[in-house]
Amino acid sequence: QVQLVESGGGSVQAGGSLRLSCVSSADIANYCMAWFRQAPGKEREGVARVGRLGTTSDHADSVKGRFTISRDNAKNILYLHMISLKLVDTAMYYCAAVDCSGRILRTFEDFNYWGQGTQVTVSS
Repeated sequence: QVQLVESGGGSVQAGGSLRLSCVSSADIANYCMAWFRQAPGKEREGVARVGRLGTTSDHADSVKGRFTISRDNAKNILYLHMISLKLVDTAMYYCAAVDCSGRILRTFEDFNYWGQGTQVTVSS
């Protein structure tokens, strides 16, 4: 069982930056990890995903060049570094995990362990 706890959210002005962290209670070395977000009234969307070793990753077009997903397997922590934040980035951000044994990367639909979320609010 993987328990995930996010932190690092907050309120920031447009153009600012934040770094989200997600700490796992279990060894994440065999898990693919991802960040999702859900804005009020909208469906949850995948923001970024990363393979077991951290060498393979994918970012949604809406955040490419601004967000970077990374992981520290020694510390069992997943990160999302966000820069040039926009009003449209306002959402609850969730960390997620899925067993990745034998895989390089998993699709966003595969993720089945979830954190409670951390709120990011971008204001003008």
